[in-house]
Amino acid sequence: MSEHTLLTAQTVEDCVIDQGWERYSAEDHAIWRVLFERQQQALKGHVCQEYLDGLQALGIGPEGVPNFERMNARLRRITGWEVVAVPGLIPSRPFFQMLSNRQFPAGTFIRRREQLDYLEEPDIFHDVFGHIPLLTNPAYADYMNEYGRIGLAAVENKGVKFLARLNWYTIEFGLIRKPEGIQIYGAGIVSSFGEAKYVVEDLSANQLAFALDRVLRTGYYIDDFQATYFVVDQFKDLFDLLKRTDFIALFDKLRALPAYTPFEILSQDAVIRKGTGRFWRDFPFTKTKLK
Repeated sequence: MSEHTLLTAQTVEDCVIDQGWERYSAEDHAIWRVLFERQQQALKGHVCQEYLDGLQALGIGPEGVPNFERMNARLRRITGWEVVAVPGLIPSRPFFQMLSNRQFPAGTFIRRREQLDYLEEPDIFHDVFGHIPLLTNPAYADYMNEYGRIGLAAVENKGVKFLARLNWYTIEFGLIRKPEGIQIYGAGIVSSFGEAKYVVEDLSANQLAFALDRVLRTGYYIDDFQATYFVVDQFKDLFDLLKRTDFIALFDKLRALPAYTPFEILSQDAVIRKGTGRFWRDFPFTKTKLK
């Protein structure tokens, strides 16, 4: 499938490929092992138990790149989800269609050794190690499924950018409140050595209680660590919130309102931690567009 075909694909069938697990080299499996083992150390004591339970339930370990067919046999039994191989980033419509059908699109390539710390496009380590374990949790799995259903409505009602912000601040960079403290669940943190260390060791970022309207109005920068993280109390809250919200009406309302930057703390925010802002003090605001 060419890049042009990928960008214009509008159906799930246009995007699906074979994983080709047997084509992974010894070096590919070795890179997976390096990534897996160092993330295990970076996340130790700081990632939510639901994620760790998912890793164990699916048999995702350091041995090498997971085989989707074998992993799916377990995942389907647990929550009815499956991983579908795609050649890379896919357009919004088939992406949301897959999620609404309990299918998670995952890239098949793995980064090279010189890309261990940063990769512009998500690879199989981000997609599988970062996203898939939580799909064994029923409440989170239902949230992702509902997110896909609402995403299809967003495509038809000019609301995709708002759903992208919800994805960014929950699915990719979400935190959750636990009795032992604030913990990580977002795949963008789970799969990133640098961001995981930043969340745990750096006090620069704000931590705010999750509020749907606030999140949908908060833009983000894609090429650096987060200035603000939003914290949920439990995954079921996310699912319940999506089920009871009239998103079409909400999209209409939000389009008339200005976006917030991720650096702001508003008077109505429930602040869990006010960050020092040290990491962001010299941020070049012109280097990338606010999403």
